[in-house]
Amino acid sequence: MSDTTTRALSLLNLLQTHRHWPGTELAGRLGVTERTVRRDVERLRELGYRIESTPGAAGGYRLEAGSAVPPLLLTDDEAVAMAIGLRVAASQRLLSGAETTVTALAKLEQVLPAPLRRRVNALAETVQPTGIRSGAAVSSELLGELALATRDHERVRFTYTTVSGEVMKRRVEPHALAPAERHWYLLCWDLERDDWRTFRVDRLSDLEHTRVLFTPRELTPEQVDEFIAVARSWSPQAVAGAAVMDLGLDDMRVFFGQWGQGATAAGEGRTSWPVGGSDFREVMYALAWIPEGVPYTLELPDAARTAMREALMRMLAALE
Repeated sequence: MSDTTTRALSLLNLLQTHRHWPGTELAGRLGVTERTVRRDVERLRELGYRIESTPGAAGGYRLEAGSAVPPLLLTDDEAVAMAIGLRVAASQRLLSGAETTVTALAKLEQVLPAPLRRRVNALAETVQPTGIRSGAAVSSELLGELALATRDHERVRFTYTTVSGEVMKRRVEPHALAPAERHWYLLCWDLERDDWRTFRVDRLSDLEHTRVLFTPRELTPEQVDEFIAVARSWSPQAVAGAAVMDLGLDDMRVFFGQWGQGATAAGEGRTSWPVGGSDFREVMYALAWIPEGVPYTLELPDAARTAMREALMRMLAALE
């Protein structure tokens, strides 16, 4: 295999691993001049690969879908079958490898021509895997775009609708895309809030790629799991109340970390912390985390308050 062919294949591999590559970075990776990169791009275009080029200081190259499947060792039917399989896997909200699934799906659909994408969409609607808990519908295309932006460390903009119906524009640095229970969540650094935020993907629309890359902030897998768990707890609860504790808001946030979201000052040295759950038992569990020795009062609906009092009286009797 000639050096030219080897370099062209290396270039193709790079184009498939990132959504957008600056020309200078491609040249550096391949150890050639930018002029040589341009010639190699033309060779790939002659082989059927649609490669978009953009001029200017922030310019570069990206791989686009063509009028036919580029030269891969897949037939049209095989490509459609693979895309459907990946969609089914993504819809099952796998506990591990979920982002890898949607990234692989996005990479495949990125090069599928329009007729094949229509076949995938039509067939996918008829495939109903068993054993999946119902959840909010999310476009696999949107999941794929978010997965690619997360992988490539690319800032994005989107419109977000909160649970209360408020519509807002957000500009973020995506960090992780994860399924939890019945929904998908996007964990990212919110550039306007200058803090971490987690968004329900089914409430997200009008996604825009900025092509601005960023250096990701470090988070451990345990921290990511905690952010997602906190986001899940903010969905509407059957039982909702507040614990008003004799603890200043700043001290409370230090102790509770991400679980202190939603807490507000309730006067000098006091904090109101929203608590809730599917029933009073989950509220009791939350209250058990209030620091030892910190007095507090509880605001709770009468029915839940009565049920909790009865359960606590039986617990006290059992301790005696």
